[in-house]
Amino acid sequence: MTTITTRLGKITGRQDGRALTFLGIRYAEPPTGDLRFLPPVGASPWPGTADGTRFPNRPMQPQSAGTLGQSVPGELNEDCLFLNIVTPAVEGSRRPVLVWIHGGGFTAGSANEYDGSVLAEQGDVIVVTINYRLGAFGFLNLAAHGDEFAGSASNAVRDQILALQWVRDNIADYGGDPGNVTLFGESAGGTAVLSILAAPSADGLYHKAVAHSAMGASMPPDDITGGLAARLDIEREELVPTLRAMPAAELQALGIGGGIFIDGTVITRSTNAAILERGAAGVPIIAGTNRDEGTLFTGPGPDQPAESYAGGNRILAGNTLDGADPTAFIKGLRAMYPEDSPREIHERIWVDMFRRQCIGAAESATAAGPGGWLYRFDLSAGNGPEGRRLGATHASEMAFTFNTFANPDSIGFAFHDRNDGTVRRLAEQWSNTILAMARTGDPNGAGLPAWPRYSADDRRCLILDADPRVEADSDEAHRVLWGDA
Repeated sequence: MTTITTRLGKITGRQDGRALTFLGIRYAEPPTGDLRFLPPVGASPWPGTADGTRFPNRPMQPQSAGTLGQSVPGELNEDCLFLNIVTPAVEGSRRPVLVWIHGGGFTAGSANEYDGSVLAEQGDVIVVTINYRLGAFGFLNLAAHGDEFAGSASNAVRDQILALQWVRDNIADYGGDPGNVTLFGESAGGTAVLSILAAPSADGLYHKAVAHSAMGASMPPDDITGGLAARLDIEREELVPTLRAMPAAELQALGIGGGIFIDGTVITRSTNAAILERGAAGVPIIAGTNRDEGTLFTGPGPDQPAESYAGGNRILAGNTLDGADPTAFIKGLRAMYPEDSPREIHERIWVDMFRRQCIGAAESATAAGPGGWLYRFDLSAGNGPEGRRLGATHASEMAFTFNTFANPDSIGFAFHDRNDGTVRRLAEQWSNTILAMARTGDPNGAGLPAWPRYSADDRRCLILDADPRVEADSDEAHRVLWGDA
């Protein structure tokens, strides 16, 4: 145990031999009661000595298991706005800070699922993992119900921005440099990273960005409140007081999802427009995807008929094209891959949904000046626990980013064999590349091939595989389908 004094009060953390960990630091007041559906309110200093040795509450979500089915510490509770910090030491020179935003489709996940201890020790950096409100608690668009709810579709993004403000104001007490903060996240978390780029209130709170399997802000939010009121058999003007009076478990049970949108208050324009608008005042960006993203989502069992995928295909393909009619795109995929089963076509649309957005972010960052780097993770994990083919599936590079393989006791989930030499070597190289980005804003020099910026001129992409390499415009055929060639 170690106790330190901070500007907010004393806190006791735990030392595990690798790094010093402070868990469950409250960055916002409980978003409950009258604060439900409102912007978060910054936390006050705490009395006495805070206990930073136990995992905090996790956001409300459908099931207690983690996003990949693993056991995760921490209870589900609406009072969830906490962050965890791992630091090599609180003394010495100020260290780069990496702030992780977790994935889970904006309806699941938590800060407690990720172990930053390897990165902290390996790179002499601070790793902060944050919770934010999920589902209805963080994303329900109530803007039509009064000015106090303007931007409510992005309350979860407000949570993330408040956590960044907390880092700016407090991370020096934990050995971190508030002037060198890297945002990184995966899936929903990567999407949040790219969307924060389009939130003016976050400008200056971060200095680099890394987005894994991400989408960007590109469309306005829907207003589902009329249908929700009808579903609850109440008048529309009764909706807000009814929802506020509901126990958290009942509100969760309504199954309201989440997503990133241009709400006009928090997120004011598209991600790519924001990157170009900010120009040289923006930040360098790494963005990329996995070769077989979709295999995680199709599940075990036999292939289904094409009709069972049709609705999902149109939604995913519509997201790929920023809301445009996806009919020609889906037909083009079928023509390009005539031997594919309906399930394989569905999996390809998952890939393209993330791929197009990440290409756009990297290309825009290079055009704007700070620089963008594009990757594709190809190292196959083989079969999943149900014996189904996974390949290089969605989220499979997370253990490489955190170098989970270097710590046999890590809580991090890994698809790949921890004892495989190729896996361990690539994990060390890739995690060092992320650390290089955090230190300098340039991901080169960490053991991988020279990685040029991604630009419209040559479209060079780093392929992460047993033999890492750089390829030029491997997405050309799909860019034609998207209308981007």
